[in-house]
Amino acid sequence: MSIKKVVRYGEPSLRQPSKEVHKVSQKVKNLVADMLDTMYAQNGVGLAAPQIGENYRIFVIDVSTGDEPLNPIVFINPKIIKKSGACISHEGCLSFPEAFTDVKRYANVMVKALDRNGRSFVLEAKDGTLLARAIQHEFDHLDGVLFVDHVINRFEAEEVLKKFNLPPLEVERILDEPELSEKIDELLKEKVEKEGKN
Repeated sequence: MSIKKVVRYGEPSLRQPSKEVHKVSQKVKNLVADMLDTMYAQNGVGLAAPQIGENYRIFVIDVSTGDEPLNPIVFINPKIIKKSGACISHEGCLSFPEAFTDVKRYANVMVKALDRNGRSFVLEAKDGTLLARAIQHEFDHLDGVLFVDHVINRFEAEEVLKKFNLPPLEVERILDEPELSEKIDELLKEKVEKEGKN
């Protein structure tokens, strides 16, 4: 199909909630093909429809690496039906070229969605794997939430955004996630203790 322009951080459309897909039509299948082409062209792990200016509840992910064959997964109208645990995820985003920062994520997620043929499936990703983190990252895009809204160190994130000439952090949008924050604090404490012993 075709490679689309990726919307950059600062564009209002990235903050708009997306619409449900009512029918997996040919138009939707073409959009999915464009999303995959665009993701691969940008060497991305995932891409959500709003990132190419289409506010539909669709995202694509491919966590294959190196010599592994491509393994695209298409999620239409996804719903996260279970989440647990916590992990620190060092993330970037195609809408934030070159900018990476640490964010809070659940370690385990279960998602229900339709595939590109409109068939329902359930997928579970565990242990803070790239797939588990990518599902949450892309799912957020559908609600107008961005990875920097889950930031662990706000000041570090602000420095990174400034370095890459991106708009500043929207502080009022940083999510208050007490349960996740508590688990992340425990992980950070363990890490410090472990480093102290070595």
